[in-house]
Amino acid sequence: MKHNGGMEFRKISETEYQYRVVIQEIHLNPGGITHGGFIMSLLDSGMGTAAHRALGNNARAATISFDVKFISASMTGETLLGTARVLRKTRSLVFMHGELRSGQRLIATAEGIWKVV
Repeated sequence: MKHNGGMEFRKISETEYQYRVVIQEIHLNPGGITHGGFIMSLLDSGMGTAAHRALGNNARAATISFDVKFISASMTGETLLGTARVLRKTRSLVFMHGELRSGQRLIATAEGIWKVV
């Protein structure tokens, strides 16, 4: 995500992680709101980083299923706070839930599965 302005990431607990990014002009679509592709990329990056960290031991995983629901729009200058939760972890799969918020306003939610590779 460095090419998109970077994101800050931190561990909350063994199963919950947070990340944030400030929306910049390069993140906008022609309509002046945050591009849906950027929202999806941010969720995938944040949830994927959480999946990797939850696996530990330098394990790697790849997204094999990803479903996003767009709830509200965001604009330049807003800080988006993402939450990634590990719902279940097996030897080969990590099941995740994610949310993006701007303040109290829900921007998007996601469900995904990461396969250990």
